[in-house]
Amino acid sequence: MDPLAIHKALANPARLRFMHWLKEPAKYFDENSYRRQGLGFHIGVCVGDIQARAGLAQSVVSGYLQTLKDAGLLDSERIGKWTYYRRNEQAIAAFAEHVRTEL
Repeated sequence: MDPLAIHKALANPARLRFMHWLKEPAKYFDENSYRRQGLGFHIGVCVGDIQARAGLAQSVVSGYLQTLKDAGLLDSERIGKWTYYRRNEQAIAAFAEHVRTEL
C-alpha cells in the first residue's frame, strides 16, 4: 500500500465520487442490464455506465479509474470488450487503518 498514491487519487473530486458510487452501486446504477447478461454488481460496474453518470469523456473516466486502480483502491475485470470496476475493500480497510494509526 502506498498511502501517498491513495491520498493523491482521492484528492480529485470525480475520483472520490466514483469511489462513493462503487461503494453502493445499486443506488447509482441499474443492475437489470447486468442481470440480463448473467452478471451482477459483484463483478463491478462497467466503465460506460460510470462515464454516462459522470458526464465526462470516456478517456477521462478511464484515466481516473486507472489512477484509482494503480493506487490499489479498485480491482477490474475485463469481460469481452467491457471492463468492470469494483472497490478493493481490503486495500481500503488497510488504508483506513493506516490513517487511524499513523495520522
